[in-house]
Parts: sequence; C-alpha cells; structure tokens
Amino acid sequence: MRDEDDVPTCPLCLRPIPPDVPQSLHHLIPKLRGGKGGPTVLMHHICHREIHATLTETELARHYNTGEALRSHPRLAKFAAWVAKRPPGFRSKVPGGMRKR
Repeated sequence: MRDEDDVPTCPLCLRPIPPDVPQSLHHLIPKLRGGKGGPTVLMHHICHREIHATLTETELARHYNTGEALRSHPRLAKFAAWVAKRPPGFRSKVPGGMRKR
C-alpha cells in the first residue's frame, strides 16, 4: 500500500496522481525532436492530452520542456486552473464523439 507521500504530483495541474486514475508518461522533449531516452514525467492522462492538443512537437521541444514552462502557456494555465477544481480521477469525454469505421 502506498503512503500519501508516495503519490506523485502532476506537473501541469499539480494535483496528486493516485495509482487508480488514468495516467501517462510525457516526454519533456518529444521523441521526434531528440527526446528519445530523455526525461519523462508522469501526469494525468487528461492533462497529457491537453498538452498535445495545444502545442506542436517543435513548440514543446523549444519552449515548453519543463512543468513550469507548460504551466506558463496561457491555454494550459487556464486548463490547469479549471481541472485543478476536479477530483484526481476526473475524466472528460473527447469532443466530437467516436470515429466512424
């Protein structure tokens, strides 16, 4: 069993990431921009999706390759403030529905 101190914190929204919530690893420098094997951070899956919906791989590599830098982006700062009011396990549906086969 994990101690509360062992629960990691999301670098975007700064909420705890319990083991039972959707989570993913984010490459601080995208693999396609030289970050293969580079540093990664654990984050909520919803936060990770928002980062990649907002920024290009080049923008991530050049300007937004730290948690602090990500939080400084206006759209991501607004998202982080919004999602921080939700519980750690909060999930949001992807807009647009399912793709047709």
